[in-house]
Amino acid sequence: MAAISTLVTFTPWQASAATSCGGASWYGDYSRTASGEHMNPNKLTAAHKYLPFGTQVKVTNRRNGKSVVVRINDRGPFIKGRVLDLSKAAASDLDMVASGTGNVCYELIG
Repeated sequence: MAAISTLVTFTPWQASAATSCGGASWYGDYSRTASGEHMNPNKLTAAHKYLPFGTQVKVTNRRNGKSVVVRINDRGPFIKGRVLDLSKAAASDLDMVASGTGNVCYELIG
């Protein structure tokens, strides 16, 4: 019987995509998202560069400990150091609307 070995490699974003910390901002326009949905600032959604559409992540504001669960439905952010772009509703739940940005951590749900 022959032995079969498999080498599995992960790109840096795959290895760190399950949990990550960094900057986040919010946006509240009604444009079409990369998933084809219309952006609704009143829904708990977010943009991430690589996570599959529909992925749910728990986002925690590192300054105040507030958390919210969002669904990925768009691509971004495209500013260095940022890990998520949040809907206005998600930013509101995290108490970061006034500041426009915040330092967050996120983790995959399920």
